[in-house]
Amino acid sequence: MPMATRMPDSAESLLQQMIGIDTTNHRPNGPPGTEDKLADALEELATEVGLATTRLPVPEEPHNLLVSHEVRPDAPWVLFVSHLDTVDVAGMTIDPFAGEIRDGRIYGRGACDTKGSGAAMLWALTQYAARQERPNNVAVLYTVNEEIRQTGAISFVANDLPGLSWVPAGVVVGEPTGLEPVVAHNGVVRWRIRTQGVSAHSSSPERGRSAITMMVEVVRAIESQYIPHIDASHPLTGRAQCSINLIQGGSQINIIPAHCEIQVDRRTVPGEDDRQVLPTVDQILDTLRQADPNLQVEQDKPHIVGPLDPATNERWAKHVCGVLDRLGLPAQPVGAKFGTEASTFARADLPALVLGPGQAAQAHTEDEWLSLDELHAACDVYLEIMKESVYPGGAPNRSCGTIPT
Repeated sequence: MPMATRMPDSAESLLQQMIGIDTTNHRPNGPPGTEDKLADALEELATEVGLATTRLPVPEEPHNLLVSHEVRPDAPWVLFVSHLDTVDVAGMTIDPFAGEIRDGRIYGRGACDTKGSGAAMLWALTQYAARQERPNNVAVLYTVNEEIRQTGAISFVANDLPGLSWVPAGVVVGEPTGLEPVVAHNGVVRWRIRTQGVSAHSSSPERGRSAITMMVEVVRAIESQYIPHIDASHPLTGRAQCSINLIQGGSQINIIPAHCEIQVDRRTVPGEDDRQVLPTVDQILDTLRQADPNLQVEQDKPHIVGPLDPATNERWAKHVCGVLDRLGLPAQPVGAKFGTEASTFARADLPALVLGPGQAAQAHTEDEWLSLDELHAACDVYLEIMKESVYPGGAPNRSCGTIPT
């Protein structure tokens, strides 16, 4: 379904058109660029209704899109964030791009995660810009490659935000939370562990060293000496977790395998130092190396998405919860086990929380859907946040922080 060149007459029509554009994240097995078509369409719609737009380059990725409405230079800024990409459509039992509406739901890939949030944010911004009373400047950032590495959000904070003339007084990241304010969530450390053996013909296995046999020892050690001893926890997000979820080794059936690798997923909780995960595992691997000098095992550089610590957003959370309370919606701050782009903003010293329509259980499913009632409620919530004066007396006087390495 191609998007119209004029703003649709309802939020559900806007979401239907967004679903109709395939933005499947093809990484790591395909070329980047799927998000550009949707960014182009949203940029055209935003421009048509008088909103400012800026395309922001992301290294080796499509562009982020920033849609903004500035009331006056001295007004505080509120930033809303939604990602353009979706997960794969393989195995879906519905047409992933039809945006079918039935029984009070809209179906399609991204309806819940998270084109629903993105549609509600833009719809709310168009309503806000048409008002006479506008206390805040507002921007909506559409990011790329959230589902794999969150490079869009990382690039915005590191490369674009320092050059802007403004710093957000608060950030709302749109993910399916049932419109409950998520003020804390877990992070993730993901990395590969590789073993190096010596190949040989399987008729003479004594001439080689099996990387798979080495990896068996590594897996056994991690699952017996590391994972059971992880005891970090947080009252809002639960216990830290770790699991080995992918393994690959060998080249063919008659060759002793020279290579094997596993991929490890470690969920960190607020307050943990994610930089200490790999050094802790490496101590266990060192013990294996000392016991077997022939064992060749190395860890790759990790991909780290930090947890969201509620200590970073207390004032902003109180502000947003006040808006929710006045709307008669759940206003009790909660935590989540999953991770989001909110932690990227928090690590740059920006107050951020997660708030969006839908439930996480509906995301990435074979018949992904979003309730129209929740979509409309999200439009109302986002509009009320835009309308509510941020921190009476003005936004904090502060400069943009940087993401610690």
